[in-house]
Amino acid sequence: MPSSYFAQVFVELGLATLGLAVLARLASRWGFSSIPLYLLAGLAFGNGGFASLNLTKDFIEIGSEIGVLLLLFMLGLEYSGEQLKQNLCGGLPGAAIDFLLNFPVGFVAGLLLGWSLLPAALLGGVTFISSSGIIARVLAELDRLDAPETPTVLSILVLEDLVMAVYLPLLAVLIAGGGPSRILVSILIAATTVAVVLLIAIRFGRPLSALLAHQSDEIILLTTFGTVLLVAGLAQRLQVSAAIGAFLVGIAVSGPIAEQSRRLFSPLRDLFAATFFFFFGLEVDPRALPPVLLAALALAAASTLAKTLTGYWATRGLGFGSKTRLRAGLTLVAHGEFSIVIAGLGFALEPRLGPLSAAYVLLMAIFGPIAARLVG
Repeated sequence: MPSSYFAQVFVELGLATLGLAVLARLASRWGFSSIPLYLLAGLAFGNGGFASLNLTKDFIEIGSEIGVLLLLFMLGLEYSGEQLKQNLCGGLPGAAIDFLLNFPVGFVAGLLLGWSLLPAALLGGVTFISSSGIIARVLAELDRLDAPETPTVLSILVLEDLVMAVYLPLLAVLIAGGGPSRILVSILIAATTVAVVLLIAIRFGRPLSALLAHQSDEIILLTTFGTVLLVAGLAQRLQVSAAIGAFLVGIAVSGPIAEQSRRLFSPLRDLFAATFFFFFGLEVDPRALPPVLLAALALAAASTLAKTLTGYWATRGLGFGSKTRLRAGLTLVAHGEFSIVIAGLGFALEPRLGPLSAAYVLLMAIFGPIAARLVG
């Protein structure tokens, strides 16, 4: 490659990154998530946008995939093995009502739009899964990590993410055209892999973390990052989502090494996560958004109601007042990273899935943090 090519790539990547930094500053000043602004930037500079950037696609795509892994790894760090065990035992009823209320919103909408069963099921996943990344950030910003309803909210989020461990490989096999036997094998492999990693996280997470612990930030960074990539790759080979593999690594890490990892990986997560949402925006033609805007608004309204009812129902019998229960529901409204991952699976199946999901996530990522602030 000539030096002029690399010079052009560096200039374009530098300008794109500086632009994302400006958007992050604006989001911080306005007090809401930066994700919608990253998506809008991708729409503006992708195919059909105001100006097209000739960025090296392979580099941006790999960076965006790493962004997903780090987002889910950092989320897993928020749960110790013991906390996860408590969430699994106490959060199942709330998770069940969450699925029963929110998956049909997207699934029925897809059928009403005339889609086949598989794209409709993908849209059901888009409306089902809340954004753990956005919600965790909002809870921290509003100083609600110790709020009475927060354990219920977190239990619903972690169980949603575990549902994805079966949902994503199942849909991947269906998209690839697998038969019943292949589907069954895929589900068994996914469930077994998740169960084994959860067992390790709950029973042996602390001893393993103590074994890997080191005072050197360099050693911890290289060891942990290498483990995340290795487990994610192996999970992908076993028909389990790479993102779920990264999430399970985060759960298994505990003790002092978890604190070091949280401090070391936060900047990397923010950098690559911005790349992920920006890249998704680049892939969507903004001219395809206006035809699906009304459908996205209707979907957002129905999903907001369903998520609010989920939180309100899940906190029943805990002695909370109506205001606290409503706050739990509104906290669950935001959608983001996993919804985009699911939509990315179905670009080839249904051309309208990408634009509709992008418009929907934009609306929910903007309104979600605002909704969480409505009941203070």
